[in-house]
Amino acid sequence: MKPSGTFEALTRTLSPDTGPVWVHVGTLFCGRDASIWRDGHVVYDRTKILHAGTTPPRPELLKPSQTQPDAWLPDHTLLPGLIDSHTHLFLEGGEMDPQKRAHHLNRPASELLPLAEARLNRLVSLGIAAVREAGDKAQIGLSLQARWRSSRRGFMPYLDAPGAAIHHRGRYGSFMALPMEDHGTPAATVQNRVAQGAHRIKLLATGIINFEKGAVTAKPQMDAGELTAFVQASRALGKQTMVHCSGRDGVENCLAARVDSIEHGYFVDDDQLSRMRDFNIAWVPTFAPVQFQVDHAKELGWSDTIRDNLRRIVEGHARSLVRAAELGVRVVAGSDSGSHGVRHGWGFLEELVLMQRAGLSATRVLHSATGAAGDRLGFDERIGALTPGAPARFILTLTRVLTDVAELQEAKCVIFDGTVHTRGDDASVPGL
Repeated sequence: MKPSGTFEALTRTLSPDTGPVWVHVGTLFCGRDASIWRDGHVVYDRTKILHAGTTPPRPELLKPSQTQPDAWLPDHTLLPGLIDSHTHLFLEGGEMDPQKRAHHLNRPASELLPLAEARLNRLVSLGIAAVREAGDKAQIGLSLQARWRSSRRGFMPYLDAPGAAIHHRGRYGSFMALPMEDHGTPAATVQNRVAQGAHRIKLLATGIINFEKGAVTAKPQMDAGELTAFVQASRALGKQTMVHCSGRDGVENCLAARVDSIEHGYFVDDDQLSRMRDFNIAWVPTFAPVQFQVDHAKELGWSDTIRDNLRRIVEGHARSLVRAAELGVRVVAGSDSGSHGVRHGWGFLEELVLMQRAGLSATRVLHSATGAAGDRLGFDERIGALTPGAPARFILTLTRVLTDVAELQEAKCVIFDGTVHTRGDDASVPGL
């Protein structure tokens, strides 16, 4: 059988309008782990994957009397749609002007919601099939989550959200969080968030890094006992906890509480990484926001001392990432998009580049953005892996993404719920 043609020419062939589509590719990355399958077969219809593996599909999964693939693509790689596991859709990460960013935070939810929905919908053509929101007090994430679960969602990536993050009044995070003091106890606070529709609970265990000192200098917001109470209250209601945390003391509190995921985790040490593995705590390292500060130190007005601190922080974080992979920690990719300089979608693709630059193999990075997230983070859909019954959302590419994740930024074909996207996203268009 002769190889099939370009992405544009394949659009009609790859569309399941007239029945299941059988694609035979040279390379298949299933997402369940970091392994690569050669000479792979995938069959899908508009709603789900019917077959994925190295053996041809059974005849009953195909169109009547079909004996050959709809597309034979020996030079292509097929991999699952990606999952960005830390986003803030209510924020425009690509907006560089600090005054405009501050003004944006004061806009009413009625203005923020359509902007956030537009950002979310642009992610599909980049190959991002799902996002995990990380907190906003305007309930933009919860509104989008409700829309995703409705019949009006259209071609919207999977999304779940925690609603407002939880912090202590007067401590870091007021732009995305509401204080637990509003409800008195961890249990009452969790009940409030769940009643509003939260799919998970976002906690702010610490503040942020003091760039001038090159360390987390403030005392943690929540001690081990308080975090434990939040974790127990969340699990009693079937919810996971995702915890903003950096600094050794804060990480220690998270370990004692057995949280579900540590977000950021700067300055984590090797012993703590070992216990994260033992307790099955996922780590979302989010390089992109700090790397942006490094890359734009001069424009941001940072001194040479601060710039050196930033570089040292990123270098140490890279060493921790490699050590985490060696130890078997469940590493999950998340961009913290919406943060200053981290555009939605494109910032996530850059996050994957930074993880590979830190020392992970391309396949380990891709697993962190697919199956590692899908297996651990308690999503409502079977996402992140090419398995029968999972939604038909995947990427088809001619590039060497399994050796260089930067090539995910190049032209590719995205199949999403029966629709074939070949045009991609225009990075010059503002709004992300």
